[in-house]
Amino acid sequence: MPVQMDRERFEELVGDALDAVPAQLLELLNNVVILVEDDPPPDDPDLLGVYEGYALTSRGWDYSGVLPDRIIIYRNPILSICDDEATVVEEVSVTVVHEIAHHFGIDDDRLHALGWG
Repeated sequence: MPVQMDRERFEELVGDALDAVPAQLLELLNNVVILVEDDPPPDDPDLLGVYEGYALTSRGWDYSGVLPDRIIIYRNPILSICDDEATVVEEVSVTVVHEIAHHFGIDDDRLHALGWG
């Protein structure tokens, strides 16, 4: 049975996951906003999180005047795959790190090889 958790508590867990990321890495996040949404796009209902924007490795001299990149963590798909709050905490942490890694140009294959898939 999926875990029941209100949005406020889920957002706290996302904040806790961000607090666990080393400060040196968070300082390198450049022009990124981190959001929580309830559901992913209808064409990808199992999506747990997404990074939308230009990875640091793709930014060139002409990168300026753009809207912030977005990391979106999707609440309902994460809750649907978890059996208890401890599992939600772990999944949120993995998803946050996974999406931050995309900002640094690390692709899914490498993340899976590192155990952050």
